[in-house]
Amino acid sequence: MSKMVNMLSILWLLKTRKQMTAKELAEELEISIRTVYRYIDALCASGVPIISDAGHNGGYSILNKFTKAPLFFSLDEQKALIHAAKFAIEAGYPFSEALDEAISKLKMYTNEEQLDHINRHSRGFEVIHPSVEPSLTSTLQDLEISVAESYTLFIIYHKGGENEPQSRHIDPYGLVYWKGKWYTVAYCHLRKEIRSFRIDRIQALSRTDNKFDRPLGFSARSFFLKDLLPDSNQLEKLISVRIKGKTHALDDLCQHWLFSHVLIERSSNQALFKVDKESIHTFVPYFLLPYGKSITILEPTLLQEKLATISFELYSHYQNTSLH
Repeated sequence: MSKMVNMLSILWLLKTRKQMTAKELAEELEISIRTVYRYIDALCASGVPIISDAGHNGGYSILNKFTKAPLFFSLDEQKALIHAAKFAIEAGYPFSEALDEAISKLKMYTNEEQLDHINRHSRGFEVIHPSVEPSLTSTLQDLEISVAESYTLFIIYHKGGENEPQSRHIDPYGLVYWKGKWYTVAYCHLRKEIRSFRIDRIQALSRTDNKFDRPLGFSARSFFLKDLLPDSNQLEKLISVRIKGKTHALDDLCQHWLFSHVLIERSSNQALFKVDKESIHTFVPYFLLPYGKSITILEPTLLQEKLATISFELYSHYQNTSLH
């Protein structure tokens, strides 16, 4: 191992095992005792408070205060951690308090030059996300722990469009943050299948004593996206959506996370997508409506008619509103 790796290994061993002799360090790292002495001297010279106790029960140890400090991070690594923390906190990360403490600890144990660098790169970096209800924090914490520890949960869930909430048991496989909302992907004992549940619709939650086995290699993210996107392996069952438009409008459309997954062909003024029929009746026309006359639907007729119907209904609504 390199000198730097060995020095960090010594630091880590002393932080986790409290006290070790030079011989123990040498055996652990498979280096000579003389090399251990040299690395210890280098660490002390860099400001690490290593204490050497002589005698039968002696050895090297680190001051208690320093054991709470994080391992060394470069300036770019420190900056990246603080920027990432801003994203997490704005997204409603359920352990924001611990994250704040970690960032405070990072700043506390850095030198004056590094702290100035961190502050300069933090004050001009802002993140704007849809706000997450503070009341969801405890639910998200319970879910994260249950995902990690594989505990079955009992929940009261109010599904959209239903009058009364339902109780059910779920095996939470993962948490997903998508478009300002948190979801859990879980096996539903009531429906006997894997489903996605919106966290803000969980009215009550309690952990049971039952544990579950998470499917090997399961990805909550992949399942969630697959639930949103059409199956590319069944293209012959999908409907072609051909759109003509201005370059900037087509660029924006083709780069959208949803339409980029179903893009088949693209030319300078046209794009061909493949979507399922249900999507044309639901979200596709509403997504395309804001593009106005910058795009023209060439096919299918079904989508043309759907857009025309929505536009006419909006026109009639506001015409009636203005008359009153």
